[in-house]
Amino acid sequence: MTISPPTPYVPALDLLRWQFDLTWSLFEYHLERIEPDDFLWEPAANCWTVRRSPDGTWAPDWADTEPDPVPVPTIAWLGWHMGWWWSVAADHAQGRTPRERSDITWPGAGTPTVELRALRKDWLTALAGLTTTDLAATAPFPWPKDPQHTVAHMIAWVNAELMKNVAEIGQLRLQRAAARG
Repeated sequence: MTISPPTPYVPALDLLRWQFDLTWSLFEYHLERIEPDDFLWEPAANCWTVRRSPDGTWAPDWADTEPDPVPVPTIAWLGWHMGWWWSVAADHAQGRTPRERSDITWPGAGTPTVELRALRKDWLTALAGLTTTDLAATAPFPWPKDPQHTVAHMIAWVNAELMKNVAEIGQLRLQRAAARG
């Protein structure tokens, strides 16, 4: 009987960082291929997007209670959504005052990928400063003051949200490319 050697111990943060990097590498595939017209393409009649406000900024469609059926988001809306939840998560992770949803705007079709890459850098800065003790602390977001959820849970949640949003953006980009022929 052959016994395989035990797999090496991987600290939680290393595993979470590996998962994040894997997801981000899949995202880069789509980020490099998004065309400016893809961002505001509405794939369905029931759609959430971002719209120009009177002051020239882009405001997202939003409802405090999720509608049924849930609207199909545009790539622009998903980019704004990522900017919102990821900025707030990074603020919490770095001990900054978290931004409000209304403080996050979509930058427009020319710069969203630059902004998302800046969020990635900010998030990696937050992760780099964490210790094992930090990972075990109560998560400040998205479950404030719930001792059942740790900072490690928050990082795993960010990874899950990123995976979901990357898949949504990728699927929309592929559908748009197929529709163009």
